Amino acid sequence: MTSVTWIAANWPAPAGITAGTTCRAGGVSRNAYASLNLAAHVGDDDSLVQVNRQRFVTACGLPGEPAWLTQVHGTTVIRAGNPGNVAGADAIITGSANRVCAILTADCLPVLFASDDGREIAAAHAGWRGLCEGVLEATVAALESPPSRLMAWFGPAISQRAFEVGEEVRDRFLGRDSDAAGCFDENPRGRWQADLYGLAALKLRHAGVTKLYGGGRCTFAEPEAFFSYRRDGECGRMATFVFRRG
Repeated sequence: MTSVTWIAANWPAPAGITAGTTCRAGGVSRNAYASLNLAAHVGDDDSLVQVNRQRFVTACGLPGEPAWLTQVHGTTVIRAGNPGNVAGADAIITGSANRVCAILTADCLPVLFASDDGREIAAAHAGWRGLCEGVLEATVAALESPPSRLMAWFGPAISQRAFEVGEEVRDRFLGRDSDAAGCFDENPRGRWQADLYGLAALKLRHAGVTKLYGGGRCTFAEPEAFFSYRRDGECGRMATFVFRRG
């Protein structure tokens, strides 16, 4: 049996905080969802997803199962409560120990937050729509810690080289911030290569969060490691998570 693999966040978070992103190996799902699919909304067998989720909890040393968000590419932020399914949110925060903040992705940018004293943590799902509309700024605003005391880590997402978008996407970002122009490169087809990492960094710096880590991985270009919706269409999802031991 292949063991669950995951990428630990490379950030200077305080002692007691564990954070990272799962890779796709080590689960029991098959075919398009092979193998550690952690999403229950993509068409996979629910019983296999539950096995995968338990393997995830065990392999990553979680204190319990996360509250699984029903992500809608919006800006709603909720506070972590009991494990289970939570409707209609794209970011989750907590100031409590042993509460797991997690989101699911397969190309969108996962962003984790921690305060420098370890008291607060958060996880945000930043697809281009939510990123444009302000999900990261909403997450920062929902935390009690001032932005200057927050750090953020970018988990694996689709790279600029692989993420082609139309003029309308670029226009939406530039309509909110002209500095976003530097995160789009025109390609020979007259469309644009969008840099999710760069756009997220720009938005977080404007919000006062300057301690930024991670980035550089490409879900589209690494099929052995990651699911990618843009590459495969039907596929599983990885979890990006953070928690603090009590």
